Amino acid sequence: MSKAYPSNLTQAQYECLSDMIPDAKPGGRPREVEMRDILNAIFYILCEGCRWRALPGDFPKWQTVYTYFRDWRLNGTWVRIHDYLREWVRIDHERQPSPSEAIIDSQSVKNAAMVSKQVGFDAGKQIKGRKRFLTVDTLGLVLRVLVTAASVGEREGGKRVLKRVKPMEKAVSRLHTIWVDGGFDGNPFMMWVMDVCRWIVQVVLRPEQTKGFVLLKKRWVVERTFGWLMGCRRLVRDYELLPETSETFIYLAMIRIMVRRLA
Repeated sequence: MSKAYPSNLTQAQYECLSDMIPDAKPGGRPREVEMRDILNAIFYILCEGCRWRALPGDFPKWQTVYTYFRDWRLNGTWVRIHDYLREWVRIDHERQPSPSEAIIDSQSVKNAAMVSKQVGFDAGKQIKGRKRFLTVDTLGLVLRVLVTAASVGEREGGKRVLKRVKPMEKAVSRLHTIWVDGGFDGNPFMMWVMDVCRWIVQVVLRPEQTKGFVLLKKRWVVERTFGWLMGCRRLVRDYELLPETSETFIYLAMIRIMVRRLA
């Protein structure tokens, strides 16, 4: 690297990730690129929001960087790294690796002009684009992410994201309560969570006759997480053709936050 970018990993941060980087495939040409440069290039895309083809010339070729990004998305490497770091951050905060409570919320974001797949209109927020459903623990660390069309309802999206949390087994072995806002309120959703997931749903409603910002119990945690994500320009608007790619960038944003804390 000929230039230090703000998004680059420090030596201590890279050491936190180096043991989790998959080894090169056996056979064929040996790996010629430095994995630290690959990670720096991916984090540059995340933080600066540029196109893959617009990567600065002192990074490896964009085709190489994108191949690593795509392959690790398909084989689950990014999610495994994310889950491993989340447990260590919880331990660093003197918490159990498995949370006992979680919070769900959604965020609707506009899509870029070239994005046409799985795009809808959120009538409540008057936004055409996609909707991000996040499940976080009480520290604001993401458990699972779901990106859908913005037209998907809160309860339907809540079911789908909880279906991703349930198979995590040991990682959510202590989980018993899900905190939600009024958009998820309703007996069908609450009964589904109790019957299928064996968890209790607690609804936090905004106090009546209140104006302006109100700090809601438990609910503010997930809002703070959405604020963290908005610090990455790639996530301010949905530029990805596939929702799965959008989900991966959210995991990457959390990886960057957690590795900075641990380092």
